[in-house]
Amino acid sequence: MNEPAGGRLLRVVRASVVPLALIALTALAGLVLGRVYAGDLLTRLVIGAAAGSVLVSVAARRLPSWLVAPVSVAAMAGWTLWSLRLAAARAGLPGGLLEVTTDAARNGIPRLLTAMIPVEPTPDTVLVPVVAAWLAGLAGAEVALRSGRVLLGYLPAAGLYAAALYVVGPNAEPAIGVTLAFVAVAAVGLAAPTARPPDGGDPSADLTPGVRAAVRLRLAVSATLGVAVVVGMVALLGPVIAGQVDGRPVDPRRYVQPPQVQTLDENPLIRISGWALHPEQKLLDVTTVGSGAPSAGGAPTGADTGKGPAASGSPATPASDSVRIRLAVLSDYDGVTWRVGATYRNAGRILPASTPARDSAVRTVRQQITVAELSGRLLPAMATPREVSGARVAYDPATGTLIRPEGLSPGLRYTVTSAQERPDANLLATANVPAGPEVARVLRVADGVPEPLRRLAAQLAEENGAPYERAAAIEQFLAEHYRVAADAPSGHAYPNLGYFLFGPRNAGGQAGTSEQFAAAFAVLGRLTGLPTRVVVGFQSGGQGPVRAGDAYAWPEVLFDGLGWVSFNPLPRPDNEPRPVEEDFRPTPEDPPPSEAPAPTVEPTASPEPVAALDGSTGRGGVSTPVLVAGGSGGLLLLVGALLLTLLAMRRSLTRARLGRGDPEQRIVGAWREVTDALRLAGRPVGADLAATEVAGHARHALAAALVTGRRGRPGAAGMDVGGVDELADLLNQVGFAPGAATAAQANRAAEVTTAYVATLRSARPWWRRLLWSTHPAPLRRRPTNHSLR
Repeated sequence: MNEPAGGRLLRVVRASVVPLALIALTALAGLVLGRVYAGDLLTRLVIGAAAGSVLVSVAARRLPSWLVAPVSVAAMAGWTLWSLRLAAARAGLPGGLLEVTTDAARNGIPRLLTAMIPVEPTPDTVLVPVVAAWLAGLAGAEVALRSGRVLLGYLPAAGLYAAALYVVGPNAEPAIGVTLAFVAVAAVGLAAPTARPPDGGDPSADLTPGVRAAVRLRLAVSATLGVAVVVGMVALLGPVIAGQVDGRPVDPRRYVQPPQVQTLDENPLIRISGWALHPEQKLLDVTTVGSGAPSAGGAPTGADTGKGPAASGSPATPASDSVRIRLAVLSDYDGVTWRVGATYRNAGRILPASTPARDSAVRTVRQQITVAELSGRLLPAMATPREVSGARVAYDPATGTLIRPEGLSPGLRYTVTSAQERPDANLLATANVPAGPEVARVLRVADGVPEPLRRLAAQLAEENGAPYERAAAIEQFLAEHYRVAADAPSGHAYPNLGYFLFGPRNAGGQAGTSEQFAAAFAVLGRLTGLPTRVVVGFQSGGQGPVRAGDAYAWPEVLFDGLGWVSFNPLPRPDNEPRPVEEDFRPTPEDPPPSEAPAPTVEPTASPEPVAALDGSTGRGGVSTPVLVAGGSGGLLLLVGALLLTLLAMRRSLTRARLGRGDPEQRIVGAWREVTDALRLAGRPVGADLAATEVAGHARHALAAALVTGRRGRPGAAGMDVGGVDELADLLNQVGFAPGAATAAQANRAAEVTTAYVATLRSARPWWRRLLWSTHPAPLRRRPTNHSLR
């Protein structure tokens, strides 16, 4: 019997309600998740996955159940690959489809939970939602359509919806409207009849009246009890759930560690001295492909204006028309090391826009940068980046700096569009600095500040009241009293800054690289109440190569309404620094009473000569020349005996360190010989440095001594000083693997130490070489235990 057209249409409509409900429920999960994504691409891809999974199950409903899953998974693979390709094209990511898919499969979940809000739909951030939506649609359709259990079939979509809410967390407004829509769609699907009886009648028609009445009564009681349970749960849980509507949900991102920088990148300030020793090393190629005019009035300030003592065009000092490319912003200082301390989140091509300072002009600059020999993960870019293409990046909004989690590699090319802020120089003189918990990080002064450093900061603050005047005074003081030395050793701990500021000039004090200038400015600024930080980067003309000699550090000060303003405390190239003592008073001005000149008393008469007790006038006694000669000879013998004793003690100490004890004791003794040699050469190392840092310091010290033109023994200039690094590795082995050192390694340590000390000694002047072996300092100096790293 042919079914009427109206009945066939009604049956199709009834059969379509549950599949459409499953599609809508799964799509609503994508709509919730899409609130933290940039654009609507993710939502559209999830809707496509929801529709595709359910429709495949509907089309294959006549196939065996075991065959539906493989068919659906094959369709899911096709949709997923197309989605990844589309997302990669939208994000401008390089690489083929296989490479993109492999990377997304390996890093999809961690990058989704560490991505910056709003999340850009890239292959690694859309893979998990698309696959999860397809699997939820497949499972729900099979349970609801094939088994007829509609409520149970809603569980996959409900789980996906709850997971989407959890991933969004507190990063979007509460999804009240979408949740109500989810409940309404689920109710419609449950209310619709799933199937029609085969004969179109009542299924209980064949039962006896008594049995039929009992069945209907049981169904009515069950429905009543079900409604009562639902009403009771609503009454009990409704207030609790309503009270949580305004609560702040948990952010799952706090349980996932974001991308981290390497140890080398955590403190790039220490790389300045190494780059200064190899100024011709090519690090980058920069091409400025476009720039826009400032969007508001204003002019560059500080060193950029060409005003003040720091404006010059020397290689160490940026010219007024140069472009600063930032590598890292260092805001944390513990008295030993300036650190980045940033929290980087995976970001897409479009970076979150920050609000520019109120009284600053903004100019758009677009640069294409190609990496040459720069290593690490920090990605150079002008401040402040707004769009990056050609590289996958992670971004820290607090500092506006970038990293590439995979690390830099030669040939990497990317394009950065930056919003360069230029504060209004006319407002600096009257600008104030912020205070409070928001800037406590950049105002913090670590414990252990040397007293001379405090007195210098107090003197500069006493003479200058306004914040900008204090900053300019610090800038001018450093530029007028100190000089740039490319071979200055690295270090910016309190002892290093103290030696840089107050050390004797003839012993390497009052000279340093931009590392010491910027660090000293930032510390002095914080001591005077200025929020400061240190920036490491490069100066570039905007076109052409950027070399290691273009790397330098500069300080910045935060002003209300103007943002971060850069200063340049480096001296002019033709400036002859004045002695610090001329302008810094380390002691009180009034001399102590003991230094007051005594009154002059005129003698009234000449004293009479006093005769000797024996009545003689000196005749018959020992003559004066004999007494002088005897005393001088005895003094020379005493000095010679002392020098011989010191020489014997020094050699005995060296033999004991290098030849006695177990291999570990001999390696430690060899390390002490190296550190003592550095002290004797005027290049002492601090106790806070790790073994590898001391090794780098030792290499730089020897290179600097040989470069200065001091005559050494033949072949000294060609010595391979890499053995010092090997000695540091042996010391680390002793610390981390006790008992593993061998006699051969101890012999190697002694050989490296002997060669290094001899080469370093030969580079000293002849009169210092004579005193080297008899200097008593190693005998009385307590050994320094450097940290192992």
